[in-house]
Formats: sequence, C-alpha cells, structure tokens
Amino acid sequence: MYRFPIKEGRAARLVIAVASSAALVISLGGCQTTALSDVTGSIGDKGEASASADPRRDVQSLRERFRANPKDPAIAVQYGTALRATGERAQAVAVLEQAAIANPGNKAVLAGYGRALADNGNFQQAYDVLSQAHSPEDPDWRILSAQGAVLDQMGRFEEARQYYANALKIVPDEPSVLSNLGLSYMLSKDLAKAEEILRRAHNGHETDPRVRMNLALVLALEGRQAEAETVLKTGLPPEEASARVADLKRLVSKKEASSDRNGNRAPDAPKVRAN
Repeated sequence: MYRFPIKEGRAARLVIAVASSAALVISLGGCQTTALSDVTGSIGDKGEASASADPRRDVQSLRERFRANPKDPAIAVQYGTALRATGERAQAVAVLEQAAIANPGNKAVLAGYGRALADNGNFQQAYDVLSQAHSPEDPDWRILSAQGAVLDQMGRFEEARQYYANALKIVPDEPSVLSNLGLSYMLSKDLAKAEEILRRAHNGHETDPRVRMNLALVLALEGRQAEAETVLKTGLPPEEASARVADLKRLVSKKEASSDRNGNRAPDAPKVRAN
C-alpha cells in the first residue's frame, strides 16, 4: 500500500505547506467543483448564479450580456462567478469592481467582489469589502464564514474562529462552516482538533466531496493513510475513488518536495497582498 511520505519531525512543516496551499480557496468559491484545488467548504454565494456544468460556455454568453449592460448588478455577479469558476480571477475582480462602483451599497455585488478579491489573494481588501456586504443587524452566515476564511489566510486564526462561531449560531452544525473551522485548526497545526471538527462536518454531509477531501487530508497529515483512503473511496465508483486517492498522494508528495527544496524550512504564513 502507498505510504504518504510524512517523516517524523517534518509533519508540522508539511501541515503548513499543505494547508497554506489548500486553504487559498477556503469557502470563497461558489463553484461546486471537486478537484483537489477545491479543498474547501461551500458558502453558496449569496446573489450569485448557481454552478454550471459548463462555466466556460457561461463566460462566453455572459460576456456579451455584460458588455451590453455593464451596470446591471445581477449580470455582473453572474459573470464574475463564471470567471472565478474558470480560474480568471483577476478578470473577475475587474468586472466586480466596476459593478461595485456602478452600484454602491449593493450587497450581492459587494459579496461577489469580496470573494473575487480573496480568490485573487487580496485578503485585507477582501475582508474590508465583505464587511460591507452585510451588517451586524442582519448578518449573513455565508459571508461570516467567508470572512473567517480570509482571516485564516492572514494568520489571524482566533479572530477567524469567532466568525465561524457567529455563523454557527445562525446555522448550527452547518457542514460547510464546520469544514472551514476544521481547516482553520489545520492551518494552525492543531490536527486533533481539525479532525474532530471535520468529522462533525462529514457526519452532517457525507456526500460533499470537499468536506470528504478535507477530512482525508487531515488524516493523511496525521499519518493515517489507510483511513484517509477509506474516507475518500466510500460510496464512489472505483475509477473516481482511485482518482481522488491519487490526487491526495500528489498533494502531500508535492508539498514534501517543496519542503525539501526550501531546506526543510516551513513556509512563511500567508501574507496580506494589496490589490
């Protein structure tokens, strides 16, 4: 059986390396993709179009609609969502920034713009924009979860967990919020706590491939390879199950190789990047 290459004394460095890569998209995307790059919770982006089976086709059709009416907030949000789903992050930021200027105070636009900024690595600006997308009097649990994810990327773990706690007051045991909270503990190298919370998320939503991958990732980082594979494979067709396991192996191996190239030095914590 394949053994994930985690050597004694290096697990903590690998946690940082893997988690920093995986969590770049924590809870920020509306796309329901299941690739390894989507090691993430889901927040069901408020005001955004639902995920499409063919986001590239959506981009083409929405581009024309946006050009015809760039001030329409609904079209801008849908176009920005489609751009994010196809990896055109900088373009999504540009589109939604234009929409935010044309529609000041539109919360759906601000929510989409904040998520696009976070996708693009502009974490402080994303946090500031998301803070305007709802209010303390009318909080949106999805945006609270997104704000927590952004704070995690800035290394502000305790603050992030307050946002997740507030979201869970609105939607107790919501799997996507629990998944983000679990990843927050993974980022801070508390794997036992991460596993505990991700099991709660998985028990509440066993069919969500992102929650399943997050739990498997933590188990792999703990050196429990066989259990990680079992979590990934359960209920899946053999071909898809094998693909998921291969993805997880590649992720851990890639991060170990990265750690070796860096002279066994742990990567720096994610830094705030200006737009």
